[in-house]
Amino acid sequence: MTKPSTQACCPPAEPMPPVPRDPLEADAQLARLAKAIAHPARVAIIRLLVRQEGCIVGDIVEELPLAQSTISQHLKQLKEAGLIRGEVDGPRVCYCVEPGAVALFKTLVEAL
Repeated sequence: MTKPSTQACCPPAEPMPPVPRDPLEADAQLARLAKAIAHPARVAIIRLLVRQEGCIVGDIVEELPLAQSTISQHLKQLKEAGLIRGEVDGPRVCYCVEPGAVALFKTLVEAL
């Protein structure tokens, strides 16, 4: 199978959001991101998107032992949290990891 070009598939990455200075705000942001990634399927999706630098839903369905509707629900939660982004590419949607949000998540975890 031919993978879509990440150049044509993924929009430009957003910069890393600023780390909140207020500890309560930082805790809230960490909790929100942790909740979004707090399912093994969502962790697997993030790993897949990092490894492949973007893919369409069909590619994810081929890689994970889950129904397309289940994967779509996990993608929706990850997208709402800002950890991934989706770009409509004709009849399909290409998903990519949002590196700035992942970097923020890592920074907030490291600050524990």
